[in-house]
Amino acid sequence: MEYLIGVGLALAVCVFAMLTGFDRDRVFYPLLSTVIATYYILFAVIGSSPAALASECLVATGFLVLAVTGFKNNLWLIVTALAAHGVFDFFHHVFIQNPGVPAWWPGFCLSFDVLAAGFLAVLLIRSSKFASPL
Repeated sequence: MEYLIGVGLALAVCVFAMLTGFDRDRVFYPLLSTVIATYYILFAVIGSSPAALASECLVATGFLVLAVTGFKNNLWLIVTALAAHGVFDFFHHVFIQNPGVPAWWPGFCLSFDVLAAGFLAVLLIRSSKFASPL
């Protein structure tokens, strides 16, 4: 069920952004990627785990660097970051033991991230202007 909800919510967010014009600005998907990268930090705080917090901050920093680099240089890096975060969600528990992560989160976030990455990829393919650097 978490996969279905993740797909549905990602579709709703991306379509809403397209219909309202939020995604006309290059910053929308990098900002989305930034927010997504910080959720595991929140879960580490909820789980009261300093070790998980340190690990999650380190991982989030990598995704934040990708978000900034993608925003400044090439939005295809954002597609990569979103898709990579989705894959990371699936294997997260293997690398980091974070007691605050809800059992349903990895499937939800995997499906959300991959669909958002696909949606952005379609936008980039359809509009080379959208993908161009600043």
